[in-house]
Amino acid sequence: MAAAEAKPRLNVPPSMAAALRLDPVGAAASSLPSPSRRLAEPPKTPSPSKTTTYSDRFIPCRSSSRLHNFALLDSPSKDDTTYSRLLRAELFGPDSPRPATPASPNTNLFRYKKDHQSSAATSPFAAQHDCTAGSGDTTASPQKPPRKVPKTPHKVLDAPSLQDDFYLNLVDWSSQNMLAVGLGTCVYLWSASNSKVTKLCDLGPRDSVCAVHWSREGSYLAIGTGLGDVQIWDSSRCKRIRNMGGHQTRTGVLAWSSCILSSGSRDKNILQHDIRVPSDYVSMFSGHRSEVCGLKWSHDDRELASGGNDNQLLVWNQRSQQPVLRLTEHTAAVKAIAWSPHQQGLLASGGGTADRCIRFWNTANGNVLNSIDTGSQVCNLAWCKNVNELVSTHGYSQNQIMVWKYPSMSKVATLTGHTMRVLYLASSPDGQ
Repeated sequence: MAAAEAKPRLNVPPSMAAALRLDPVGAAASSLPSPSRRLAEPPKTPSPSKTTTYSDRFIPCRSSSRLHNFALLDSPSKDDTTYSRLLRAELFGPDSPRPATPASPNTNLFRYKKDHQSSAATSPFAAQHDCTAGSGDTTASPQKPPRKVPKTPHKVLDAPSLQDDFYLNLVDWSSQNMLAVGLGTCVYLWSASNSKVTKLCDLGPRDSVCAVHWSREGSYLAIGTGLGDVQIWDSSRCKRIRNMGGHQTRTGVLAWSSCILSSGSRDKNILQHDIRVPSDYVSMFSGHRSEVCGLKWSHDDRELASGGNDNQLLVWNQRSQQPVLRLTEHTAAVKAIAWSPHQQGLLASGGGTADRCIRFWNTANGNVLNSIDTGSQVCNLAWCKNVNELVSTHGYSQNQIMVWKYPSMSKVATLTGHTMRVLYLASSPDGQ
């Protein structure tokens, strides 16, 4: 009977059992355990209770999200040095209070502190007080202070004979940091790098400068004249390299794309000049019923926006001789036009004295996204390159410059100082 019950404890193949020399364990076996028996029988340990659960680590319950209970702000050093103050201000903001020194020195950065306020919050009033106190917690990200814009001009340049005409565009800033200004019959260049002033040209007593606009690389300056011509000048050599006709009267606005120069005139037409071909212009856009005073190419060169004294804002593309959008919500002349560099298809436009509004358009479908009444004639618009902000200049009746935060259209700054209408606007190539 004992021999029949003598079987190996391990369920292994017979060949492996023979190799291991496992002795049978039964009633006839010796009372002293052999090495093979010690191998076959696992050590006996007291079994844990069925309700006990073991884990490899302890994770505290943070269902109430009391993150302020973790002493992340406690300084491990006893003295609050200058470096510690600067580090704390950089991480948690300049208004973060100095944390209290722990009662017992402990360098454990992530130690869990006891919540002393949980026991006090036993009533709705106590809970409300606790919530109010938690709103000023140093672990919450502090509110960013508003950006300060200087209220005084960085530089003041004399501009005698600068015409007070809403429909002209007499100031432009090149990508090579050169400012061009049309004064009467002359064009002057001012270098923002060394403040050097250069007289580029004089059109003579029978003509006048009506528009100036730099090419994108900043080497060539286009000039619109009172006789309706468009001239191209090499600024480095102060030499005229091209004169193109086509307009019947003054050319008051110009706009460069990569290789096409567009010009708008009092004759209601928009001409497309390709400086690579010998002809004066390659196409003509006719859609306005009055003088064209605003022109801007989109940043991808696919669309051209034009504004006129007929209160219309038109959007063109290079594949059609007719406007793809005709926007008529403005109630005054549309000179101020600006494409957003941050969002494709976002166009801003401003109306004259009878309108005073800045409107934002989605050129993909022609919908108005927003409209805001500025209280003054909108003369120019320009988007900031570095941040999503918009600059507008104004005429009657406040003559101010305003910086807006988009899309909230909250005022970042209002700059005053001009005694007449701020008719011309150009931004530096670095966007500052």
